[in-house]
Amino acid sequence: MKAYGLGRLTKEPELKYSASGTAYLMNSIACDRKDKDKTTDFFSIKAFGKTAEAMGKFLHKGSKILVEGTLQNDTYDSKDGVKKTTTSISVSAWEFAESKGEKTESKPNNDFLNIGIEPTEELPFS
Repeated sequence: MKAYGLGRLTKEPELKYSASGTAYLMNSIACDRKDKDKTTDFFSIKAFGKTAEAMGKFLHKGSKILVEGTLQNDTYDSKDGVKKTTTSISVSAWEFAESKGEKTESKPNNDFLNIGIEPTEELPFS
């Protein structure tokens, strides 16, 4: 099943390699709902190969990204022997979802006002 997710990485990406040398990355994204309660959902993501390498190189905790992939169920046995099932998005493509300056708080840039004239001086053009 095709899946898309728009959210922020919840932790710093950690690129790992399997015994066969395949790069992989596992993380999660926090996706805000557009409801009145401002609910946030968390989705596990995983990537392999070149996709994982690129994500590990360019992304950081808090990066807002759009991921495209497939929903996958994985089963495993927990430490107490109980069979568990997890669902994640296996990422086939991703892209940045914000510009570089969008993540930080916007502060007005008043550098153009700093022309080296003290407030007590008369302006030469007044």
